[in-house]
Amino acid sequence: MNTPGIAGLAFNSPVGDHRHNCTIKSIETMIVDVPTTRRHRLSHTEITFQSCVIVRAALSDGTTGYGEGATLGGPRWAEESVEAIKANIDTYLAPAILGHNALDFEANSAAMKRAASRNNAARAAVDSALFDAAGKSLGLPASQFLGGAVRDRIEVLWALASGDADQEIEEAKAKLAAREHRRFKIKLGFHAPAEDMARLARIAEALPGCEIVCDVNQAWSEATAIRYLPRLAELGVVLIEQPLRPGLTEATARIARRSPIPIMTDEAAFTGSEIVANATGGAGSVYSLKLVKSGGMMDLKRAAGIAQACGQELYGGCLLETGIGAAAHLAVFASLPALEWGCEHFGPRIVKTDLASAGIEFRDFHIHCPSGPGLGMTVNEDALAAMSRKG
Repeated sequence: MNTPGIAGLAFNSPVGDHRHNCTIKSIETMIVDVPTTRRHRLSHTEITFQSCVIVRAALSDGTTGYGEGATLGGPRWAEESVEAIKANIDTYLAPAILGHNALDFEANSAAMKRAASRNNAARAAVDSALFDAAGKSLGLPASQFLGGAVRDRIEVLWALASGDADQEIEEAKAKLAAREHRRFKIKLGFHAPAEDMARLARIAEALPGCEIVCDVNQAWSEATAIRYLPRLAELGVVLIEQPLRPGLTEATARIARRSPIPIMTDEAAFTGSEIVANATGGAGSVYSLKLVKSGGMMDLKRAAGIAQACGQELYGGCLLETGIGAAAHLAVFASLPALEWGCEHFGPRIVKTDLASAGIEFRDFHIHCPSGPGLGMTVNEDALAAMSRKG
């Protein structure tokens, strides 16, 4: 198809040529339970397998795209469970966009928002599948739809979250030796604070020169945080994630004013207005980006822009997504002008068998952003079939 160009010239528009072939023909969902390599603990739950919903979107040209919606141990980290994600996609979100053009990203996102409020993980899973399918159909990486990539690799953290210091030190040293990770996030809050400090001290002593981030997962009170901030500073912690539960903006701001260590906002801010309230209220100087919070790839990039406009630095968060969900995040992260704190997409390595068989690579302490069409990863269809929840 010829499209008018500058000064009356014409150029070929591959997008125009393909629009009629990008109709959304079907959207299928499946719940997948993927065993993890070890126990992963948070302050409010622990898991030995990661459950997610995989979305398969098919277009009229025969192209198929995949997306992932993750949770942690059911509706504990947020209100969505995998059962709810699947039901809401099948019943409300898919019917709202079937027959639409996959390239109409904003219109499809708006249609899903009208069909179901919140349900961020569910919307993000469908949205990611559409980006994957559209990119494959046009032979373009998904990041191209988001302004294009400005980086091809991101320094990646590894989370230590078993609660057993000996095991965690051994695990971290193995990651260092393999040149996969040299920055580590320590999960706190499932032990008494004094016990957590002793565990943290052992890990920090065993990993000299490594950056340590601590994630409290909402487990502390303001008083507990005030008491232990000096100890965290002594141990060289560089970032503290979500010490108090969401809603305690003023209390978190008082902690931030006392702390020589930056505070990162995670569960306290899903929406743009929540990001603004936390940032302008002084409750965090770093923001954790997650598709399960923003509800879609363009919305995730918008969240990054809002946080930056409020003066926050950016961190690429995860919810233990497999390679499918990691690839969707990386497509967005690759397009961000700044990502000061790197990312933590270690999910493909904490599951025993990843759902992506190719495209996700860890090397020289970085995760390398897939560069192929769509999300740039190849789905492990055998693993997907074997670990799909039956019935």
